[in-house]
Amino acid sequence: MSVPPRERTARYRKSRARSRNISARPALALSVLRPHQYDLRPDCVSLICPDCRTWVPITAFNGKKPKLVPHDTGVARQDAAVRCQGSNRLVNIDVRVTAWEKRLETGGTEANACRSARQHYKPLPAPARPITKMASESANAEDALTAYREHIKTCRSSKVIGRCGGTHRCTRGAQLAALYAQLKRSQPTRDHEARVDALLARHRTSRVWTEQSEGVVDREATAKRSGAPIEEVNNSCRRHPAEAVSEFRSPEVPLAPVRINTNASSRRSC
Repeated sequence: MSVPPRERTARYRKSRARSRNISARPALALSVLRPHQYDLRPDCVSLICPDCRTWVPITAFNGKKPKLVPHDTGVARQDAAVRCQGSNRLVNIDVRVTAWEKRLETGGTEANACRSARQHYKPLPAPARPITKMASESANAEDALTAYREHIKTCRSSKVIGRCGGTHRCTRGAQLAALYAQLKRSQPTRDHEARVDALLARHRTSRVWTEQSEGVVDREATAKRSGAPIEEVNNSCRRHPAEAVSEFRSPEVPLAPVRINTNASSRRSC
C-alpha cells in the first residue's frame, strides 16, 4: 500500500544557510536598491528580495561570497512550499555602512519635513434654519395625532417619490407616528406628574400663608405708636374722621392756616 505524499509548507528562513549552492543569476548590487530596501546593521543584515518582495537575510556578509539564504515565497507553515528564484543569489555589497546610515537619516528627515502645497479648506457650516420654518414637536398626544394626519393628507396629495401611501410611510411620517405612539404611552404618567406638581404647589402656597398668619399673634402689639384704633382707621379704605390722626402728625402741628407778616419782619431786621 502506497503512502500518499505529505503536503509540504513553507519553512522558516535560516539566518545562516549551510548550502554551498549559488544561483546562476547575476549578482544583486545594493547600490541599485533604495536605502529603505536593505538593512546593513550587524545584528540583522537583510534586504527585500526583488522577486517575492519579502525581507530575506544575507548570509556570509563579511565573507567572500555574500548571498541570499534559500527561502520560500509564502508564509512559513501556512502557504505551500514554493522556492523563490532569488534563493542563493549573490549580493554585491558596494555601499558603505556609514554612507547608508547618513543617507537613511537624511531621507527620513526630508520625509518628515515634507508638506503638501495643497491648501485644505474647512467646510463652511450650513446656515441655521429660520425660526418660522422650524417645526416644533408636539407636547401631547392630541397635537401629535393632528400633525400626523395633516402630514398624511399633504404627503398623499404630493408627487414626491416615496410619499406616504397605503401602509407605507415616508421618513417624516414615520417620525410623527413614532412620536404619537411615544406620547400616547407616556400620557398617563405625564398627567399624574402634572397633578402631583399642582398639589405640591398648592400645599406650598397654603403653608406659606399659614406661617404668615401664625406669625401675627396680636394686632395691637404690632400696631404702631399711634395706637391700634388709629392704625386701623388709617389702613381702611374710607373717609377718615376728624379725630383720626396718623403717627406722622403730632398735636403740636397747627391745622389752621397761619399768616406771616413779611413787612413787619423786614422792618425788624432793618
